[in-house]
Amino acid sequence: MSRFAFPRFLNVGPGTLDTAAEALDALGLTRPLIVTDAFMVSTGTVTRLCRALEQCGHEVAVFSDTVPDPTTTSLQAGLRAVDDHGADSVIGLGGGSPIDTAKALAVLAVNAERSMNEFKAPSSFSGPALPVVAIPTTAGSGSEATQFTVITDDSTDEKMLCPGLSFLPAAAILDFELTMSMPPRLTADTAVDALTHAIEAYVSMRANPISDSLALSAISTISTFIRRAYADGDDREAREGLMMAATQAGIAFSNSSVCLVHGMSRPIGAHFHVAHGLSNAMLLPAVTRFSVLGNVSRYADCARAYGVATHDTDDATAAAQLVLEIDQLCADVEVPTPQAYGIDARTWRDLTPTMAEQALASGSPGNNPVVPSKAQIEEIYAAVYAG
Repeated sequence: MSRFAFPRFLNVGPGTLDTAAEALDALGLTRPLIVTDAFMVSTGTVTRLCRALEQCGHEVAVFSDTVPDPTTTSLQAGLRAVDDHGADSVIGLGGGSPIDTAKALAVLAVNAERSMNEFKAPSSFSGPALPVVAIPTTAGSGSEATQFTVITDDSTDEKMLCPGLSFLPAAAILDFELTMSMPPRLTADTAVDALTHAIEAYVSMRANPISDSLALSAISTISTFIRRAYADGDDREAREGLMMAATQAGIAFSNSSVCLVHGMSRPIGAHFHVAHGLSNAMLLPAVTRFSVLGNVSRYADCARAYGVATHDTDDATAAAQLVLEIDQLCADVEVPTPQAYGIDARTWRDLTPTMAEQALASGSPGNNPVVPSKAQIEEIYAAVYAG
């Protein structure tokens, strides 16, 4: 038997931020805590959201102290905010980190006796949690539609993947206008993140017909719009396309799995504080080259969806074209190597065995078309350092 999970509903389109009250009403909720960051406060987006909610009779509080790549320590102030407000729901507003924070708070708030590391994979939690409404302001993580959150354990520097239905938002609001202010670097990193989600969902050993259709659609859309949005942040059609694709890719991998890129990416984020989308982009070309022979036909399908091969192209040629195009895409959107990003070579080398162990422990590499050994993961880390 296969089981699939989705948010109860999505509000989609320009200006849908202002429908947040309707979403809460549909869920029977009245006391939301908005979980966001200082940037969203500075843009006035939080004020706009609060006003829309309060005008409809909702009692609102704001927690804006989320941090990039949330940690077990950073959650503590948020838990106090949930308790102080007597919140019956959590609204995650921002990129992947505020939404991941919101998901973690929703679970911990009603499971006070448990610590976050009790929820990490391979466990899967479907117990009590506050409802979450997710409002993404970037087009990449797909967290608004996934049954996962990622939290770093401060005591070990392990970036923990925490899965289960309790982490799945009840609803999401997809307003592409919220992404219009993203700078080129963030645009590229989040879009390559979404592309990684889609490719890994499709080539995963746990792929299925539902995730397949969403993944291929996302790949096609991202290929159409990523360079356009990178070159012109005011391209509304490109922004809308990338937001839809990011959510499609999120639903796809939430209902199949991610693979080796994500397994290797999380330790880079934890140890070197590299944003998740960027660390995925650093790894995607090398991991694709390593993995492609494990399922040539699936990678060929990705190439056709991307537009670098046709149905008349044989699988081997198509898969090879995908590898070349991913290399070219990352060059075109100027993805830095770890070395160019400023990571010290000796520190990278010294931490490589630990990162490889953490990658394997996450379980994600076990879904990869080629399941790597620890030594092979170390070799890939060495290869990607300088590009």
